[in-house]
Order: sequence, then C-alpha cells, then structure tokens
Amino acid sequence: VLGICHFPSFYQAMESTQHIVGLGPDAVELIDRTLIELALDIPMFSKTLTRFVNGDPDALLLVEFAGEEPTKLQQQLGDLSTLMADLGHPGSVVDIVNPADQQSVWEVRKSGLNIMMSMKGDRKPVSFIEDCAVPLEHLAEFTDRLTRIFEDHGTRGTWYAHASEGCLHVRPVLNMKSPEDVRKMRSIAEQAFSIVREYEGSHSGEHGDGIVRSEFHPIMFGDRMLNIFEQVKQIIDPDGLFNPGKIVDPPRMDDRSLFRYGPEYLDGKRSTQLDWSTWGGFSGAVEMCNNNGACRKQDAAVMCPSFRATGDETHSTRGRANTLRLALTGQLGPNAFTSSEMAESMSLCVGCKACKRECPTGVDMARMKLELQASQTAAHGLNMGQRLVAYLPRYAPMIGGIGPLFNAVQKLPGAALCIESLTGFTRHRRLPRWRKSKRLNSITQAGPADGQAVVVLLDTFSRWFEPENGEALIDVLAAAGCRVHVAGADDKRPLCCGRTFLAAGLIDEARHEARRLLLALKPFIEQKIPLVGLEPACILTLRDEYDVLLPASETKGLADMTFLLEEYLVKQSDVLSIRLEPTQYKQAALHCHCHQKAFATDHDVETVLNWIPELTV
Repeated sequence: VLGICHFPSFYQAMESTQHIVGLGPDAVELIDRTLIELALDIPMFSKTLTRFVNGDPDALLLVEFAGEEPTKLQQQLGDLSTLMADLGHPGSVVDIVNPADQQSVWEVRKSGLNIMMSMKGDRKPVSFIEDCAVPLEHLAEFTDRLTRIFEDHGTRGTWYAHASEGCLHVRPVLNMKSPEDVRKMRSIAEQAFSIVREYEGSHSGEHGDGIVRSEFHPIMFGDRMLNIFEQVKQIIDPDGLFNPGKIVDPPRMDDRSLFRYGPEYLDGKRSTQLDWSTWGGFSGAVEMCNNNGACRKQDAAVMCPSFRATGDETHSTRGRANTLRLALTGQLGPNAFTSSEMAESMSLCVGCKACKRECPTGVDMARMKLELQASQTAAHGLNMGQRLVAYLPRYAPMIGGIGPLFNAVQKLPGAALCIESLTGFTRHRRLPRWRKSKRLNSITQAGPADGQAVVVLLDTFSRWFEPENGEALIDVLAAAGCRVHVAGADDKRPLCCGRTFLAAGLIDEARHEARRLLLALKPFIEQKIPLVGLEPACILTLRDEYDVLLPASETKGLADMTFLLEEYLVKQSDVLSIRLEPTQYKQAALHCHCHQKAFATDHDVETVLNWIPELTV
C-alpha cells in the first residue's frame, strides 16, 4: 500500500522523514515541487498527479508498506496518517491501495530524472552533487544549508528520490554552455562536499564516483585511503586501461574539454517560422532530448512507431533529435538543415505526437518536423501531390460542385496510373470520393433556441468527403439539447484550421487560415462558448500548434474552449440530455486517432461508446 504525504514546505518534509522511517516503511521517496510542476506539463503523467495530489504542496513523500496481511497494511497507513497529524499535518495523506494506481504514481517517481530534464531552456538540472548522503537526523539541516548555497549562486536545486536513506538526488539548475555557470558548478560542489564531510556523510551515496566526484576524494577519504586506492589500481590495471580518470588520477571536474557543450560548441541558433521562445529557441527544443531512449521501447505503448517498424535508430525520436542537433551545430556540414539526407531522416515521422505524450522529457518531434519542413519547402518547393494536399481546403469548395465528374474520372481505365505519375498518390488505393451536402453548405444554426450554446467547426473532409459525419455532429449536439452554431466566415469560404498547410511547411498560409478562423470565432470566444469538432488533427491543432503559430494575445481563451465531440459530451454529461437507444451493432472495436492518444482524449471515446445500450466495446 502507498501513502502520499503532502507538505506545505520542503523543510518540513525533510524534518518529518526520520519520524516516518520510524514506522518501518519499505520506501520513503521524495518528489519536490519542481518535479510536480514539470510532470503536470507531460500528458503521460499529468492525469496521475491531478488525481492523487491535493492542493499545492511544496513536497511529497511517497511512503510504501509491503506485506502479506492486508489488515496490517491498512493499520500501517492509519499509523502514517496519525503520525502526520501529530507532526502538524492532519488530513495530508492520500491512501492508495489499488496496485494499478500505485504503479502509475511510482512511474512518476521512476521517471524523476527525465521529468526534471524536461525543463525548458538552456538552464537544466545538472548532475554533480546528486549523490550526497547524510544521516537522517541531519537531512533537514543539510538540505536547508544546501538550498542557501544555491541561492547565493543565483540558482535553485531540484530534489527527488531516496529520502529514507538520506540520499536525495539534488541537481542545481545551471547552463553548462555558460562559463560563468561552470564556475558556479565548481563552487557549489566544493561547498556541498564540505558540508557532507561535516555531517560525516558520503559524497557518493549510491552511484559511482565518476569524474565529477573523484577529484574530491582527498577531502572525503584522506591521504591514506587515497594511497590504497592507487595501489589497488596499480595491481589490477597497471596500464590504466579500465575507465581511466575515475577514482585515481582524475581530471578537474570542470574541465570543459570533457563537457557535452565544450567551448567550441556552436549554439545552433537560427531564424524560425514558429515561436520556440518557450524552449529558448529551436535548438533548445531539440536539446530537450537527453538520450534516455524511451522511444526505443517495444511495449504496449505507442512511441515511436517508425522505430518499431524499422528497428533503425535513425528513425527513432532520439535519432531524429540527434540528427537535428548535429545539423544545427554545423557538425553535418553547411546547409545540412535543408539537405536531402535531413529530409530522409524525417521521412518516416508520421507526426503522430506519441513522443509528445510518452517521452519523459516532453520531446515533440512532430512539431519540430513542421519547422524543418518549412525550411525544406522554402529551399526546394513542393511537388504536385504535396501541393494538392496542402491546398485542399482552398480548392475543395470550387471543386465540390463538380465532384461527381472527378469521381467518374477515377474509374476510367489507366486513370489511377496517370494520377500516380502526376501526383505520387499510389494507384493501389482509390482516392476519397467527393460528396456534396446541401445541408452542410447552408445550415448556420440548429437545436433548441434556449439550449446550451456550442459552435461547431466542420473540417474539410467532414464537409466535402464524408458529409454524413458533419451532419451527425450537428444532430447529436442538437438532440442533446444544445443550440448549435456552425462557424463560418464573412467571405463564405469554409473555415480551415490550417493543418494541411502546416504539414507542408507553408507556415504563412497556415497562419493566414488560423487568423481567419479566429476572426470568425471571436464572438464565441468572448462569450466563452465551446468549440466542438470531429477531426482530432484539426481540433487539437487549435489547442497545440496555435500557441507557436500565433502570439499568445491572439489565441487567448481558445485552448480552454476547444473540444472534440466525445470530450464535450463527457464533460457536459451532467447537464446535457443524452438519451441513446440500442443500435444494430452489438460489438465495436475501437481504434483511436494518434492525436487523441497523444492528448489523452481516447478514454472519452470509449466512455461515450459505453453509453450505447447493448454495445460491447
């Protein structure tokens, strides 16, 4: 069983640890405020924290009890709550008994390092004193003094891990590209290790000493022990072949020739079409990848589909990030960013955004591909097939009226081969059939006049290829009691989210469509009327890509009012009149859009389907 102890201050969490350990738990692990805040921005962790973290704690202690007797375990959880109350924190323990729920919480803790490294910008939590361990009775004072050292150096620390052992993984936030911060790193290390020595602790409580700590062995161990280390090394490895520079004869820990970002490292800054300021520039977004390799997994998750299919590192999220980093820093030669080799490395990225959801550091390769494609398009243009897809929302209204003619042409002998040679669209698949709906092209409102107001956005495919879906969207909302408004523009051309232009690297065209859409939606946004649609790639673009496509002042309020149909129905189920009857179908196999999975809206689809009587999903 697991108890999550909430603390209003970090110091109180550290002070309480020794008392909690007295209850005999199997583990007491720390999660600090920084880790909580960063994890809330990562979709795969946010729901867990939202569900199990109450209020705004400065620190959490995860306290686990294990055993064979459920009654005893429940008693231990009760003892934990009693102790927390005695320590001045009544009602601050969240009990978790369900194994699956416990696992989801432990996944957050297990991913602590990667979550910390998801911090945006050049300043990152840096590992060089993370392994310090002190006796529990000194833990609160030690962490408090260390915090003041960080403050004296104009920074702060991130903390997590093994509170019950007095061994916290602490990482000061520094920019290792900055010579000044490199100097701060050394100063912090010297002072931190001095305090550890004072408390008779260890500067390397769990991991290896490595380069960053070996230099300080004389302080920690003394000359006699250091001499013994050297003798052992000479006996076992007289030629210094095994792991040189560790334990014996180490270099200085701040020798920049050993850094990932050495003095010669080029920052890779370049002008961009999208706004990457949140990451400190496009290179900062690329450098979010810390090579943890989660994109190479083969379990039941999604990331990364192209790596799963090929087994090739080049086609993993990590491989693409490293290719981009090398190109940005000039290590692949001039014009690497617009080269055919770069295009090839990105060719199998399908823009599914699985990495956005599942990468522990929050790498969003699909978004980076948009920036790369903009450069590729500017340098090389688009072929016929790419232009046809990109501009589909523009010409669809003109062609829709004569759609049957295009449908008939597809059936002519040799038409498929001719289309393939002109556009690159495979002859082995029939193109979508044009289908015009008079209703969708004329309707502006539906549903009861006094119903809850919603505005629907009809995507290009729902309007011109599968109009029954667009009609059903309106009918379902109207039947649920909504007053449905169909979003439209003054120039009568149907609205578009700009997604096809984004994917083609036509950022200015996408920006034009986005502003046109926002102008039409402005009255609804001002009244906080929800926007509802069917197509995930379209609707979720408004919640995701618009924040880098347009200034924040132009998109204010948009993300919070934008929903997929199933999201909206679940969110408003208590106030809507949703009465469903059995259908001819008794079973349904559900396969959700990749963007629904990336934004964790797939569960809403399942929820809505389960409302249908006699249907097994």
